[in-house]
Amino acid sequence: VPGYGDSPPVETVATAQGRVAFLDHVLQELSMQRPVLVSPSMSGRFALPFLLARGDQLSGFVPVAPVGTKDYTAEQYRQVQTPTLIIYGDRDARLGPQALQSLRHLPRHHVAVVPDAGHACYLDKPQDFHQALLGFLYKLQ
Repeated sequence: VPGYGDSPPVETVATAQGRVAFLDHVLQELSMQRPVLVSPSMSGRFALPFLLARGDQLSGFVPVAPVGTKDYTAEQYRQVQTPTLIIYGDRDARLGPQALQSLRHLPRHHVAVVPDAGHACYLDKPQDFHQALLGFLYKLQ
């Protein structure tokens, strides 16, 4: 994502509104109609404001211990009707439970905890991660 890793800072994504516009543009360029947005860790800075502003454009949302969950109120989360799978590794003692504390206010959520996995649970236990993800996707059909 712009401004993270080795990518240079980008002024247009300095605000939540700019990040929503950026993600909206990406989805339009890819001609995606009602995708499921999977958001691990730092991508939460993009995905969470998009979910709150345009969650009706998504078929589902899968936050994987994302950052930025404390930036929004319980009431803001309660307004979102997008089906959500909150997923994190049971060895992620900090960000996973912290994200759950905020995201549990989403009215249409389910929780999957990946056993023996850390923050990057999709790398630590890919089979368990994919099993939880595919189960969620099948329920959306």
